[in-house]
Amino acid sequence: MRKKKTQEQVFAPEAAPQDAYVSDVEARSRDLLESTEKTAREMADFYPTMLHPEDPEAMDRKVRGELDSLRRAATNIMRARQQLFGVRDELGARWNDVRPPRKKRRLRLNTPPNAVIDAQEAASNHFTKGVGLYKLLWVFYLGSFLGVVVEVIWCLVIHGYIESRTALVYGPFNPLYGVGAVALTLALYRYRNRGPWLSFLSGMLVGSAVEYGCSFLQELILGSRSWDYSHLPFNLNGRICLLYSIFWGVLGVLWIKRLYPLMAKWILKIPNRVGKALTWVVFAFFVLDAAVTCLALARWIQRMDDIPPQNAFMQFVDERFTDERMEKIFPGMVFTGE
Repeated sequence: MRKKKTQEQVFAPEAAPQDAYVSDVEARSRDLLESTEKTAREMADFYPTMLHPEDPEAMDRKVRGELDSLRRAATNIMRARQQLFGVRDELGARWNDVRPPRKKRRLRLNTPPNAVIDAQEAASNHFTKGVGLYKLLWVFYLGSFLGVVVEVIWCLVIHGYIESRTALVYGPFNPLYGVGAVALTLALYRYRNRGPWLSFLSGMLVGSAVEYGCSFLQELILGSRSWDYSHLPFNLNGRICLLYSIFWGVLGVLWIKRLYPLMAKWILKIPNRVGKALTWVVFAFFVLDAAVTCLALARWIQRMDDIPPQNAFMQFVDERFTDERMEKIFPGMVFTGE
């Protein structure tokens, strides 16, 4: 049967192992524990004087002043605890990222640690350094493309056939993945050199919010849905569910620790001389692609309702984007009005 620790044992400073490194903050923490223990003894001696005070008003001022001081001290200690926890977590995470692996990995993506990316961006003064507009735009472009590639491969492995997973009529791009990549980057960038648990929780929340928002806007604007989780447990209006929220959490860790630094490494290869101009050229293409896609979808829906084209331009759209072509591009499209 385990013996219950005494109050002195509970609040006693933790002894460092012999010959262990003792940091300055650890030494000061021991002084802090001794100070709090002294305060506790002083309070124990002070409590009896509260029973029969000679001047109740003076005693009230003294007690209230002591309470306010202890509250401020406790707040400062809690803040210091949070900062130390963060420092300890980041130190361990950074070392795990940069230290040589003990065993040779069979699958090597040649992914640099985030700390190395930070140093390279700062040294080269790259136009995408940090997490500014140009970095986010390139993350959106690459995320829109790589998301489609991964989903096509997933469909091939699981179902045994190749099927379109794009969301735009020109090119293998799905802005949903681009938006998700940007959202994950914005949410997780501050945790890129921290432990994986923060990335997992943030990935769950951010990914689910993006997925729900995109589904809601698609149904609001286009009257259609590209996915429906109503058949899965713990779903919210069929737009998100617990299973895929967990997937988003895992993706958050994979993204900020593996995919983002690999993507940032590729982006660093874009020359500063042409990088900004190239960014806006690609942006113009995405805007045009999205506009044409919305127009083609609108006419597709109208054709389902037997609405004829109103002018020669709409006739051209119908000829360019026939029902067969649209069904091939968007095989999973479900219209809520059907």
